[in-house]
Amino acid sequence: MTSTAADAAAGISPRPEAQRRVLAALVSSQILSGAGLGAGVTVGALLAQDTLGSTDLAGLPSALFTAGSALAAVAVGRISQARGRRPGLAAGYLAGAVGSAGVIAAAVADSPVLLFIGLFVYGAGTATNLQARYAGADLAAPAHRARAVSTVLVATTLGGVVGPNLAAPTGKLADHLGIPALAGPFLLAGVAYALAALVLAVRLRPDPLLLARSLDLQQPTEAKAAKTREPGLIPGAMTMILTQLVMVAIMTMTPVHMHDHGHGTAASGLVIAIHVGAMYLPSPLTGRLVDRRGCTAVAVASGLTLLAAGVTAAAAPGDSVALLALALALLGLGWNFGLVSGTAMITNVVPLATRAKTQGMVDVAIAIAGATGGLSSGIVVNATGYPVLALTGGVLALAVLPAIAVSASSR
Repeated sequence: MTSTAADAAAGISPRPEAQRRVLAALVSSQILSGAGLGAGVTVGALLAQDTLGSTDLAGLPSALFTAGSALAAVAVGRISQARGRRPGLAAGYLAGAVGSAGVIAAAVADSPVLLFIGLFVYGAGTATNLQARYAGADLAAPAHRARAVSTVLVATTLGGVVGPNLAAPTGKLADHLGIPALAGPFLLAGVAYALAALVLAVRLRPDPLLLARSLDLQQPTEAKAAKTREPGLIPGAMTMILTQLVMVAIMTMTPVHMHDHGHGTAASGLVIAIHVGAMYLPSPLTGRLVDRRGCTAVAVASGLTLLAAGVTAAAAPGDSVALLALALALLGLGWNFGLVSGTAMITNVVPLATRAKTQGMVDVAIAIAGATGGLSSGIVVNATGYPVLALTGGVLALAVLPAIAVSASSR
């Protein structure tokens, strides 16, 4: 057995010093990109509602930037497959910065068409933020992959929590600059995504995917063949698809629901900040749970937590910021459980030769699910109300359980 294979079997990264450098670069970029991530979530639906004068299509911005993230996931995956993680991720964040600028221009021109185009391109930042988690796992030993993924995810917390809370201050800055206040958070997003791209272009060395491929060539053929026979690709994808659909649907309409009950941007920004924090902050614990207890148990916990989130949101009075914050915290936690466990399932079974491309296609399906949830959320709320949307989403999350049961029975 080679030293590389022996290290992997012992649960040690084959290049621990390289893995530390990679994680440091990814953490820095994720802190920045997290701030950009919160802009569309906090004010995207409100901006569309203001532009269109209707709640029916208030979920369209979420659908657009998640649809844009689907296209970006393909592009980032293919670039990463051909040239490595560094150019793929940097290009994705640059596209997110361009989209942010487009949203600002649309708000100034009061152009719905330009707004929707800008939001679509802005979605590239969201896709790239998620794709970065795979880069954290490329050089990690199998026994520590979930923890490596969680390290990258938790770095998003700082920017993701601070960003939405800057909605009101950036709105004032935008107003001072002659830009509509609701476009203010996109000023922050554009700068944050551009800086994230710069950090990756300069500091993500060595490229984790390219180095992992070269190390993989040193492993015995039998070891690589054994890895590809493990189950988990379809259940992993289904777990992440369902959790994304439910999370986006409920999250998208919560600021609109709060606005309709008299809450201002600061209150909705606080709730979204708590939600984003719950999406990413528990990642180290989730990673350890996945590594120690297995992907299946954490995926099941995801479905149950999302159900609790939906029930809480449906039962919360519209004037209760505290209960809505609790519901969105549970929503974020359930999403985190699903994302970390699903990512680990997929990374464990996909060979390095096709890893980036396959991961990109899985994220396309996740983005389409998010787009579906975002687009349908406004229609459901307009027809039946926010409580029905929340409860339906919670029940739908339980579909994770049969997907996991099929996986368990096939082992």
